[in-house]
Amino acid sequence: MSERSTTWLEGHIVEEDSEFTLSGLCRASGASESQLVLWVSEGTFGVQGGAPHTWRFTGSSLYRARIALRLASDFEINAPGIALALDLLDEIDSLRSRITRA
Repeated sequence: MSERSTTWLEGHIVEEDSEFTLSGLCRASGASESQLVLWVSEGTFGVQGGAPHTWRFTGSSLYRARIALRLASDFEINAPGIALALDLLDEIDSLRSRITRA
């Protein structure tokens, strides 16, 4: 007889209209504050607010921050490379959506 194993996953759905502060995005993504500040300076994320302590990030920034962190740690890609890679991934997603609708 084979034994069945059940694995349960738990997570939180982050909506586009969710909002994070810099420290909140650090906690949620696992990235350091200095990494996020550097990535913002390279255009990886759009932010609202002038100074870092007033920045507000959207839910999509969490997704991008997690990918950026993996690119930095797994492949040792620098900040400009991360910004470029994320833009290219966005373009691929956009093209796939257009193909699906066609």
